[in-house]
Amino acid sequence: MSEAVNSLIQATADHLSRFAPFDQMDAEHVLWLAQHATLGYFAKGEAVLSPDQSEPVPFVIIKTGVIQGEQGGARTPDGSAWLELHEGECFPLGALLAERPVTSVYRASSDAFCYLVPAADFLRLAHRSPAFYDFCTRRIANLLEQSKHLIQAGYSKASAEQQPMSSNLAAVIRRNPVTCPPDATIRQALQAMQEHGVGAMVAVENHVPRGILTLHDVLSRVVLAEADLSHPVIGIMSTQLTTLPPHAPAHEAALAMARQGIRHVLVTDHGRLTGVVSEKDLFNLQRVGLSRISNAIRHAATLDLLKQCAQDIQQLARNMLAQGVAAEQLTQIITTLNDLLTTRIIELELQANPLPDIAFCWLALGSEGRFEQTLNTDQDNGIIFAPQAHQDPAALREVLLPFARRINDALDACGFPLCGGDVMASNPKWCLSLEEWQGTFDNWIYHGAPMDLLHATIFFDFRPLYGAAHLGVSLRAWLQQAAPRNSRFLHQMAVNALRNRPPLGVVRDFVTGDDHTVDLKLNGITPFVDAARIFSLATGGAQTSTLERLREIAAPLNIKPRDIDAYCEAFLFIQLLRLRLHHAQNEQGQRLTNRVDPDTLNTLDRRILKEVFRQARKLQTKLGLDYQV
Repeated sequence: MSEAVNSLIQATADHLSRFAPFDQMDAEHVLWLAQHATLGYFAKGEAVLSPDQSEPVPFVIIKTGVIQGEQGGARTPDGSAWLELHEGECFPLGALLAERPVTSVYRASSDAFCYLVPAADFLRLAHRSPAFYDFCTRRIANLLEQSKHLIQAGYSKASAEQQPMSSNLAAVIRRNPVTCPPDATIRQALQAMQEHGVGAMVAVENHVPRGILTLHDVLSRVVLAEADLSHPVIGIMSTQLTTLPPHAPAHEAALAMARQGIRHVLVTDHGRLTGVVSEKDLFNLQRVGLSRISNAIRHAATLDLLKQCAQDIQQLARNMLAQGVAAEQLTQIITTLNDLLTTRIIELELQANPLPDIAFCWLALGSEGRFEQTLNTDQDNGIIFAPQAHQDPAALREVLLPFARRINDALDACGFPLCGGDVMASNPKWCLSLEEWQGTFDNWIYHGAPMDLLHATIFFDFRPLYGAAHLGVSLRAWLQQAAPRNSRFLHQMAVNALRNRPPLGVVRDFVTGDDHTVDLKLNGITPFVDAARIFSLATGGAQTSTLERLREIAAPLNIKPRDIDAYCEAFLFIQLLRLRLHHAQNEQGQRLTNRVDPDTLNTLDRRILKEVFRQARKLQTKLGLDYQV
């Protein structure tokens, strides 16, 4: 083989190694691929692959240009192709693995050069390279796995500082130590402790600690001993000091306290005092554990304690994100803890202001109803109640509304802003009896005005959160029967849902607004949420979670399991991006939003985001075909 040919093959391998999955493959396997690839040119409008080809389809990797997919001649409602591929992307994996023709037409939307690899060599490479095989069989999952490793690496330093008892003592210290000279009087030392609000006073001489007095010591050594307050404080101090260096892990301080029965450890650097760590400091380190937060919420006696719990939930979410907890589990954990928080607020309110004997249920709506809350969420809630035979619903509503307003205000104080659209239990429209809720839903289903369709996207995701849960269960069972009976309503919901298109561009990767951002909630999450809701209503589904709805509709709608898996993985990646975005905004003291500039994402995440939007388009294409939109 000539030197020029070798150089060309190496240049091809180097180019491929810039893109997934080739960047994860052994160099020898990428070089083997380059050796078996030929370069093909396709003019704008020319078909690269089509279902009527008789010979085995090749494995295609785009070198330059753009390739679009046309699925059975179907196009999206806005006239764009359902699939668009750019430099470094490859196709058609499914057809090659199944050794069948393609089912879509792949057409060059601009002049394009592509690497072409024979089908037999594609299969040999899949057998040779585990990384390549894994990518081909789990495309989105594989990309997500790579992204997760990058996320964990990016959060590893911050995470280490937050993990219970693994932090070093320098990170635990919250303030400069309060000190006095050894010859200060007892009175002066006690006054300083009171002024600074500390539980320990350290006597220091030339920055070296000589003794410590704690509040625990005051009772036995000062009060009961009737010590003369004008005497030097060093005389009643403990001079057998326990010290640790700043780099020592917190668990060493905890062990020292346990072994010696003390409540404070001095932190010294080459003999010089740098801080004091208390038993309370170490307890606070562990406060952001899942069980500790849930226990703290359940036993919180005041709203101020619940505000702290709300902050701890955010910190826990960051820690779990750094540990690689999947987005599905993370959003469920966040929602579950927020449920506990809401429940405790209701319990405290009922203790302070008991209600008369009313059977009611607090409903979670919207993202909380779907178990899909991130850290940027306002309130969506309602109340369903059951009047007894002699009770007037309007009179019961007047009793429940002030109660609901206090709950809404308390949630607002804990970091869940009041809903701008007033979708809250304190709104008389959303504090209704079971019969009134059924009448309201029935009107939406058979009237179908624009506002009705908007309300359906929020309220049809309800679930019982507190109180008489059977009322919520009854309303769900009624809706499961009522919604499928009106195909016109479901068609209207589909039309409404398909107005919101994933922001994939033809010239650029993404269609962005004037601020060069895309909305991860509106354009990313919502297409999946809306489609899953409509299909679930049509099939009489009982689930409220988007992921569970997608899994639930697979069998009745005859959707292939691998397609459902791809939709779920795509949905979860958007959720993961939102969680990361909200954490970054929190760290920088910014207002939480769902808007992200695609140019700020790394190459891998941009690649996955494009794939995610394609999956959203594919799901919307099915929605459009099923409802003839």
